[in-house]
Amino acid sequence: MTHNNDTPPSDFLLSVVVPACNEEAVLAEFHAHLARVIDDLMADAEIVFINDGSSDNTLTLMRQLQARDARIAIIDLSRNFGKEIAMTAGLDHAHGDVVVVIDADLQDPPELIPKMIEEWQKGYDVVYAQRTSRLGETALRNTTAHLFYRLIHRLSSVDIPRDTGDFRLLSRRAVDALAGLREQHRFMKGLFAWIGYPQKAIPYQREARFEGRTKWSYVGLWNFAIEGITSFTTIPLKVATYLGVVTALAAFVYGMFIVIDTLINGNPVPGYPSLLVVMLFLGGIQLMALGVIGEYLGRMFDETKGRPLYLVKGYEVVEKERTDS
Repeated sequence: MTHNNDTPPSDFLLSVVVPACNEEAVLAEFHAHLARVIDDLMADAEIVFINDGSSDNTLTLMRQLQARDARIAIIDLSRNFGKEIAMTAGLDHAHGDVVVVIDADLQDPPELIPKMIEEWQKGYDVVYAQRTSRLGETALRNTTAHLFYRLIHRLSSVDIPRDTGDFRLLSRRAVDALAGLREQHRFMKGLFAWIGYPQKAIPYQREARFEGRTKWSYVGLWNFAIEGITSFTTIPLKVATYLGVVTALAAFVYGMFIVIDTLINGNPVPGYPSLLVVMLFLGGIQLMALGVIGEYLGRMFDETKGRPLYLVKGYEVVEKERTDS
């Protein structure tokens, strides 16, 4: 079906930003769902697909969809930069008065977009979809996600909503505010919260993937959690400091005990095992503290390089005929 945008124009432009990496199995079905939603809205719209270094036929399929739907723009990144950067590239190129960020795997329903627009029209700058359940996920993944969102919520100085992914609507001023945040290590869920402005949650049930497999391994999720924590709180550094103080006090008390015990009872047998345990314990604490410091230092190192967040290999849009009034 070809979309020619023959419907009466709305009083705002909707941009839908869709980062995708190796999503050929689901992209066509996702576009069908999204197109129906936009058609029912009768809104002026653009769909910004971001090809984040896909190694399958995702880019080819994007171009095939674009040939049938003139609303589609394609940003082809020079390599895989990761989802957070791909979202940033999409936001940078979105022209809409209101912008929706959504994944292509159909776990987040495009059918929720009209409700988001209603809340935006009431004056909210950020309208985010908050999961009430996560279908198709293992118990371990559900548990770790549950714990992570509550941990980051407690640790961060910014009120990061719980059980909330990247599926959300942003007003133009929210998008412009995000455009000024160019840090290399990007935890977008935190940045969405950091900009402030009126925000509203819409509860929904997250579905299982329509097709294909998730790109997130447990190692990737662990690194993502570290990224989020170190981006929005310095509490790990404080914990390392407190742990060092407590360990030093414990070592001092234990040392006093050894001195007093030796003066009273003597020391006929050298305490090699206890000495080895104490040394290994203190060495482990020191290495852990150095690791925490290294995480923050590494982020400072990356920021000082001043490299661009991403490079675009191609930006493809359908040239629309100009009509002079």
